[in-house]
Amino acid sequence: MKQGAVRSDYLDWLAEAFEVGRRFTPLPVGDVVVGYATGYDAADIAPFVLSLRAVFDGPVALVVDAEPDLRAFLAQHRVTAIDAPVWRGWAPHPVMQRFVAFAGLLGDRSGVALACDVRDVIFQAPPFDPAPEGLEAYVEAETPLADHAFNMKYLRALFGEAQARQLADKACLCVGTIVGPRAEVSRLSRLILSLAATPRSEIGGAFGADQAAFNMAIHQRLTAMTVRHNYGRVATLGLTPGETLRFEGGKVVNPDASVSPIVHQHDRHPHLEAPVHALWGGGLELRRRVRPKSAGQKFEKLKASLRRRMPELR
Repeated sequence: MKQGAVRSDYLDWLAEAFEVGRRFTPLPVGDVVVGYATGYDAADIAPFVLSLRAVFDGPVALVVDAEPDLRAFLAQHRVTAIDAPVWRGWAPHPVMQRFVAFAGLLGDRSGVALACDVRDVIFQAPPFDPAPEGLEAYVEAETPLADHAFNMKYLRALFGEAQARQLADKACLCVGTIVGPRAEVSRLSRLILSLAATPRSEIGGAFGADQAAFNMAIHQRLTAMTVRHNYGRVATLGLTPGETLRFEGGKVVNPDASVSPIVHQHDRHPHLEAPVHALWGGGLELRRRVRPKSAGQKFEKLKASLRRRMPELR
């Protein structure tokens, strides 16, 4: 009996994504920083750009919208503006789209890369000192995945209850900062995209699918990666008690009194957000993480949520 081909919006998009990824021109050989910043303007990303340029002179590329003031700001600070892909139909959340750009921009060229979030990341020292020996993943919480409902929700959605239980006692790793050899970060990006296709539904394109696929890839040893504790090269602060953090001498100081080169999610803490922006905001408006949504945006979010909950086509 002939077996029909499976289909889903995500699978159709994924085929297009691999094709689009091959059209990117890889950045020049060497150490690079890449990010995906669609939906943001100069005020949103100024702390990222200005703090990075204070400690790193190498190539930086951000995928951004065609907004003239933003493009001018990036050009002023020697950041390459990359056009976001235009998809033929349905497309996933930008947190998944970004891995298409990461894979294409990094290619298989020599050097190391940081592929990371943009709006909530700042730099306090050179990001590649010391040089990584391989791929590095960073812990974002002291407690395991089982204690984090958001992570468990998407592990179950993508990989099922049984596999989610297998990973429940593992470290909670953050996909928002990845460091390693360029070719390996590129390969990991394609792996994340592929793992998100497991359920054959749009859930693979949801915000949170990236985190689930990343933790699956590492904890099931689908890729070779060194897991680093929090507050080393990277400090991820979203789940850190605010009273254990301070801003002192122009630096975000960790609970153990160390200072990390890369700081992620500082804006979850108002007593850090304001002084960080005062130092690195370039005189632009302080943009809050949570913004009011229009009625149209709320409707689109509801529609996308309902579509993800519809039975898959068999």
